[in-house]
Amino acid sequence: MAVTKSAPRVTIIGGGMITRIQLLPTIYHLQREGVVGDIHICALVAGPLTEMQNDATLRRAFPGQSFTPHPNPAKVPADKPFPDLYKQVLAAAEARSIAVIAVPDHVHYPVVMEALANGLHVCSVKPLVLKHQQGEEVARAAYDRGLLVGVEYHKRFDHRSLMARQNYRAGRLGQFRIGQAHLHEKWYYRDSNFQNWCTCENSDMFTYIGCHYVDLVAFITGLRPVSVSVYGIRDKYPNGKEGFLWTDARVLWEGGGCLSVANAIGYPNAGAGGNSQGMTLWCQGPKDACLVFHSDQFRGVKYSLTEPGTDPGDTAYTEPNPDYFQFLDQGGGGLTPVGYGHRSVEYILKACRRVAAVKALAKRRELIRGYDQEGVLATPANSGYNELVIEAGRKSILAGGREVLIDYGPPAGVSFRQL
Repeated sequence: MAVTKSAPRVTIIGGGMITRIQLLPTIYHLQREGVVGDIHICALVAGPLTEMQNDATLRRAFPGQSFTPHPNPAKVPADKPFPDLYKQVLAAAEARSIAVIAVPDHVHYPVVMEALANGLHVCSVKPLVLKHQQGEEVARAAYDRGLLVGVEYHKRFDHRSLMARQNYRAGRLGQFRIGQAHLHEKWYYRDSNFQNWCTCENSDMFTYIGCHYVDLVAFITGLRPVSVSVYGIRDKYPNGKEGFLWTDARVLWEGGGCLSVANAIGYPNAGAGGNSQGMTLWCQGPKDACLVFHSDQFRGVKYSLTEPGTDPGDTAYTEPNPDYFQFLDQGGGGLTPVGYGHRSVEYILKACRRVAAVKALAKRRELIRGYDQEGVLATPANSGYNELVIEAGRKSILAGGREVLIDYGPPAGVSFRQL
């Protein structure tokens, strides 16, 4: 492991599933390559940190590597909460090192702002924040300090998405007209920590996962969403809390296009694959219809194993996704993470390191503007439509699906359509 003095520390805030299965593996790999330095992980309670320390797959993939846990599982009860510990952990990180934010949707904003206040570059899981004004505050705070904020919309780094973007923007896919997308997570998510935070007052399945496809249509076409309506069905978790666990959204776009997005914690545990997902875009060309079809549920691999795996929802007959995130033995000891889930985090952290290496504030701002203009990496400045959609969607779902219009201003904002 070739960690150099110039390799920045990475501080992960959040000890949930996405940290264990996607973020930490990529960051371990980058540490192994000398791109990043020490790794610290802060969670609300110590229990998940112990699970990650003992994770057999991570140990096999990254022998000899470890992270510093906050709180320390050896010193505190596994379930004792430390809600403000992240502030101390971020304050202890070196200026212009990297913070990775992987906390529940409704607390992204205060944690991201705390990281920026301590002079840290930020990689945040999606959505960045739940209100557009908050996104603008993040953008201003980051730019003023010359700090890069990248939003981890990993479907952008699926080669399917990049191919579609290139073809659409070259005029080879006509004009977007109608689209259907869905992503349904497995039923066992209801038994997870989701039941403690993804509740009606905080978030919903469209906000949590449907935002991927809204971002993807904008990423591919360059169009902006102009109206949102989201119908949600209230359902109860095992702990009795209510969540919008079934959602159906309709998003209208510049040029008259319409995208429908269905989301749920409703894919059977017995179903092959980790979830059910996919997207179809129907477009209008000058002489014929055009089509983008992404079968993200089945990607050409089928296994029937001797027995199911040990993770929740594992099945003996399975259709694994070779494209999102896998560990492969490519020699050299350990395992290598591959897939667009890995490429996305790698891209953002390398971009953060690139900006961090520059001392002059003006030059850092110039690099940040470059990422804003390229539009490949989602930043607060170039993907603010996502926050407007999320704000409009939350307004709509709490009003039973009433349509909410997006105004790009200035000032930008959302409001109910007046009949």
